[in-house]
Amino acid sequence: MLSTSTVLLFGSQLALAETTGGTFREYIDTFDGYSFLYPKNWIQVRGAGADIFFRDPFVLDENLSVEMSSPSSSKYVTVEDLGPPEKAAEKVLKQYLTEFMSTRLGVRRESNVLSASSKVADDGKLYYEVEVNIKSYASNNELAVMPQDRVQKLEWDRRYLSVLGVENKRLYELRLQTPEQVFMEEENDLRRVMDSFRVVKTE
Repeated sequence: MLSTSTVLLFGSQLALAETTGGTFREYIDTFDGYSFLYPKNWIQVRGAGADIFFRDPFVLDENLSVEMSSPSSSKYVTVEDLGPPEKAAEKVLKQYLTEFMSTRLGVRRESNVLSASSKVADDGKLYYEVEVNIKSYASNNELAVMPQDRVQKLEWDRRYLSVLGVENKRLYELRLQTPEQVFMEEENDLRRVMDSFRVVKTE
C-alpha cells in the first residue's frame, strides 16, 4: 500500500514515490514489465549499461540494476527453463566472473555460491534467488624478483544478490552488489529489496 500518490513519469516508465514508512521508494517500469523497491536515498545513474541502475551515493560499490534478455532472442516460459536453482546459480556466478575478469598481472579471484533457492511470490510467479561472494586479491608489486615482494592482498570482498524471474518470454534479473561488511549492516533492507522484485505482463 502506498502512503502517497506522488507520481513521477520517465518517458513510458512509471515510478511511484514513497512506500509506507518512508524508507523505500518503488520503481515501476510498465514498458518493460518489472517493479521493485529501492532505498530512498539511492540515486539513479543513467548510461550505466543496465536497463535501470541505482546506487548508494556514499558507498559507491553498493548498487542495484535490472537486466533483461532480448524478447527476439529468447522464448522463456518459466524461470525453471534455467534448470534447478543450483544450476542457475552456477550461471549467475560465471556471468559475474566474466564481467569482472581482469587483465592486470597478479589478480586472483575467489568465489563461491552461498545460496540458491526458489520461491513463489504473492503474484503467483516462481522466482529464483541466488547469493554469491567474490573476493579479489592483487599484488602491488607483481613484477618484483623476490616472491616475498609479490604478496597478494585482499582488495575487495563483495556480496552479490540476484533475483531471477520470467515474464513476456524474457528472463529478468535484479542484481544487488554490496561490500560484504556493508551487507552485514544492511542485510534486512537489502533482503527487502530482493523480496520486492516482481515481473509483470506487458501489453
